[in-house]
Amino acid sequence: MHGAVRDALGYARDVFTRELGAVVDNPIVFPATGDIVSAGNFHGQPLAIALDLMAIAVTELSSISERRTDRLLDPERSSGLPAFLAAKPGVDSGYMLTQYTAAALVAENRVLAHPASVESIPTSGSQEDHVSMGWGAARKLWQVLDNVMRVLAVEILCAVRGVELRAPSKPSLHTAAAVRAVREVVPPVTGDRPPGVEIEAVACLIDDGSLLAATGLS
Repeated sequence: MHGAVRDALGYARDVFTRELGAVVDNPIVFPATGDIVSAGNFHGQPLAIALDLMAIAVTELSSISERRTDRLLDPERSSGLPAFLAAKPGVDSGYMLTQYTAAALVAENRVLAHPASVESIPTSGSQEDHVSMGWGAARKLWQVLDNVMRVLAVEILCAVRGVELRAPSKPSLHTAAAVRAVREVVPPVTGDRPPGVEIEAVACLIDDGSLLAATGLS
């Protein structure tokens, strides 16, 4: 499934690269020859569709991330990890509420993943009778990406806790490096505490690329 997301993002990158090198004005003016060509077809549909595709793709990325988080928190499916990865199962809530956050963000993403590019509204006295709605697609995508980073942050917090609970079993070198990077900004779990600051801290590690860099896989 991650491969399908990568393919979609690769397609969008190709579209953006092509459009950045194209002329999309109307009329098209050629200063060297003095030619002016009307009907330059400056319709932004290629970008709008690519932006919508990105929103759909990364929404699926958040969806499967939340499902992995749910599995980590369920003692019936986590191969021996305590309920909600709590320090004191049955007393502490552990990371239970972080999954609520992830689920809410995924639900919001599913709404935002509806394509803006199919919602054309005529403007300018119907002179522009079909428009791309690309700006709306871009704004939605920005929010989806913001949500995805926090869904991934929740999964990473739970995964780090799970790795530590598996001790003395050791993770791979790359995973161990990621655990260390997270623990530099989030202290180990000793009991219940508000998770919001920790989610934001890990989201920042994702956003600025430092978590990926720490693994040596970038």
